[in-house]
Amino acid sequence: MKKLLLSLMIVCASAISVSAQQLTPDEAAKHIGETVTICGKIYGGKYFDNGNKMTLLNMGAAFPKSPLTIVINADDRKNFKNAPEDFYTNKTVCIKGVIKEYKGKPQIIIQSEEDLKSE
Repeated sequence: MKKLLLSLMIVCASAISVSAQQLTPDEAAKHIGETVTICGKIYGGKYFDNGNKMTLLNMGAAFPKSPLTIVINADDRKNFKNAPEDFYTNKTVCIKGVIKEYKGKPQIIIQSEEDLKSE
């Protein structure tokens, strides 16, 4: 019985450590559909003030080679005190969210400053 309990504890501890793992932007494409935490440098961004008025931040490298795009939709931009494309450029941040695929590239949609933590 003790061996069974010990084995169960080891399996649970392993599962917890895997789910708490932080990924790099380069690993994002391997985790589409998963909720993850990714930490990396923001190399720049762009606010599209026409059409859908979204903000895109490039994590891990400058556009077009960034391995992960952080998306802020127009309705959520008001949840940021500063313009995200300026404020976060050249900062290292961590984000938690679901990785989705858009035109073959990974992205995470965030809604507020609380979703993006500076290191």
